[in-house]
Amino acid sequence: MYGLKQLDRAEKFQAREPAISFSRREGLYNSSSVTLASAMVIPAANSSLTRPQIRQPLTQTVQTTFQTLATFTGTAALIGLLTQPALAKDPFRTVNQRPIGDKTEMAFRAMFEQGNYIKAQEFLNQAEKTEGNDPLVPALQASLAFANSQGDSAQQQAASGRFSTYAQQTRQKAEQLVKTDPLRGNLYMAVGNFLDAAHTVGSQGVVRGMPTALNKLQDAFKQLEAAEKVDPNDAELNLIKGTMDLMLAVNVNLPLASADQAIGRLDRKAGPRYIVDRSLAWGYRDLKQYDKAMNSVESALKGTPDNPELHYLKAQIFVKKKNYPEAIKFFDQALTRKTQLPNALVSQIERERRRANQQLTTAK
Repeated sequence: MYGLKQLDRAEKFQAREPAISFSRREGLYNSSSVTLASAMVIPAANSSLTRPQIRQPLTQTVQTTFQTLATFTGTAALIGLLTQPALAKDPFRTVNQRPIGDKTEMAFRAMFEQGNYIKAQEFLNQAEKTEGNDPLVPALQASLAFANSQGDSAQQQAASGRFSTYAQQTRQKAEQLVKTDPLRGNLYMAVGNFLDAAHTVGSQGVVRGMPTALNKLQDAFKQLEAAEKVDPNDAELNLIKGTMDLMLAVNVNLPLASADQAIGRLDRKAGPRYIVDRSLAWGYRDLKQYDKAMNSVESALKGTPDNPELHYLKAQIFVKKKNYPEAIKFFDQALTRKTQLPNALVSQIERERRRANQQLTTAK
C-alpha cells in the first residue's frame, strides 16, 4: 500500500517533469471520475495539452474522486431519481448508509450517471443552501470549478479561484464532521488536502509548489489511514483511496506506488460499480492494457449508457487500438451531448476527434 514512507521518498522526483505527467493527456480530465479522487473530485475523461498540471487527474473523483454508487438502469429510471427527492439516498452504500441530502444526491447522479454538469451545478447551488454541512457538497463544487478553470480567460481564472475556495471548504466541513462520523470526516479531510495540493502545484508550478504539495499529501495519507481504521471495507473510502492510488501509480509514477494493489482495492471493495469500472478503464488504458480497458468501459456503459464522458473514454481507447473509424463514431456520440459538458472538455473532444480523423486519412 502506498503510504507515508513512500511520500518521503517521493521528494526525490519533485523536479523531474516526466514523473509528474499531469498534462491533459487522455483520461486525466476525469472531472467526474477523479471528482472522487479524489475520484470525486475531478471527474471527466481527458486529452492532450502539453503543460504539466497536477490538478488535472484529480478529479477522478469528485468524478472521483470519485468518476467516487450502486446499480443504476436506463434514462427513464435516472430521470425518475432526479425528480423524486423521496428517493434520495447514500449513493455509495447499501448498508450503514449515511444521511446524504436530496439535492446533493441529485447533483452526484447528474454528474456521474449523466455527465450533465449544467444540471449538477443547479442541484449543488441548491444543496449549498440547505445541505452545506456535508463535505461532499464543496468537493463536488470543486470538481465543477476545476472543469471550468482550464484556460487563461478572466472567467476561467475566477473558476480556478473557486476551485481553491471549495478545496478549503471541503477540508473545513470534514473537520466538523469527524466528531460524529470519523470515517467520512477523515476521508474528506484527505480529499480537501489532496485538492489543495493539486491547486498549489497547478498555480505555483511543479518545482516551486511540490514541497508544499507533498506536505499536504502526507496529511492526506494520514487521514486516509485514520478513515481506514474505522472501516477498511467501506465502499466510499475504497473508491476514493483506490482511485487516488491508481492515479499516483499510473500517472505520477511515485516510488513504490502499486497499480495492481490499487486495481485490486477498487475491484473488490469500492462502489458504486459503474464508477469503479470507469476508473479501471482509464487506469488500464494508461497501463496500455487496451482490451481490459475496453471491457471496463463497456461494463461502465451498462450502468450509465447515456454518459458522454464514457463515450469519450471509449473513443480514446479505440484510438489507442488504432481503430480510428470506431473512435470517430464515439467522439461524435459524446459530442451529441456537448451542451451539458464544460466548454473546455468539448474543445478537447473536438480536438482529439480531428486528430483521429487525420490519422485515419494518413492510414489510407
